[in-house]
Amino acid sequence: MSNLLRSWLAPARPAVTAPVPDLAGDPTQRRGYVVELVVVFTVTLGLSGLRSLLSLLDSLLRPEPLNQQSVAINVPQAEVSLLDLLGQLTSVLHLLAWGALGAYLLWRSGTRLVEVGLDRTRIGRDLLGSAGLAALIGIPGLVFYLVVWQLGFNLAVLPSTLDDSWWRAVVLSLSAFGNAWAEEVLVVGYLITRLRQFGWQENTSLLAAAVLRGSYHLYQGFGGFVGNVVMGLVFGRVWQRTNRLWVLVFAHTLLDVVAFVGYSLLRGVVSWLP
Repeated sequence: MSNLLRSWLAPARPAVTAPVPDLAGDPTQRRGYVVELVVVFTVTLGLSGLRSLLSLLDSLLRPEPLNQQSVAINVPQAEVSLLDLLGQLTSVLHLLAWGALGAYLLWRSGTRLVEVGLDRTRIGRDLLGSAGLAALIGIPGLVFYLVVWQLGFNLAVLPSTLDDSWWRAVVLSLSAFGNAWAEEVLVVGYLITRLRQFGWQENTSLLAAAVLRGSYHLYQGFGGFVGNVVMGLVFGRVWQRTNRLWVLVFAHTLLDVVAFVGYSLLRGVVSWLP
């Protein structure tokens, strides 16, 4: 039991992690990969983290307490239904491109996607594992959100304010997958792999990835930050131990589908939902 606990708390670096070419012996090459890392997150989730921080500061400066303010995630993008649909699909495409960028850069530098768990050899087992992981995070996460919201540490998060339409559930499900693909590929598969290649220890890279995940949820309040840091620690450790990135993508998708679609169906029906 102690060995099992130790393997989860301080896992060994997997042998499949390939070094970035010439990283150790070529400072110029190393700087190039550092620049790559900074650029990727400046144009993707790192910039989202900065915007979230500014949004939280703006909320804190308002006279209303945080739990009397609200923030929506999926909002209408046009008055005309067809244009709104196209706008939503464009946002999904944006997220898919972010994740694809991370996957491409890993592949381009010599890391095969099978080495980060983005292959089709175990899709059935990945789906099964993702259901358990989603339940592990989702149920306590919902309770945590409701508690910190009532205590005034979080804004009321509205997962969707889209009007009722024939395409709403489909778009929200696609948005859930887009968010999951972008976040898990970039923050777990790409970032932790790069930090490993730079020589970071497993726990240090895990903490960095988890804090980044929490940072771009700061717009939700302090609860959104803490809850997503915890999610990042759990998701990142599961990946470090299993090397199956699809498990995280599927689990994250399931969590967001339940949140997005479930909220759109239950809003105004269930009294304790904002």
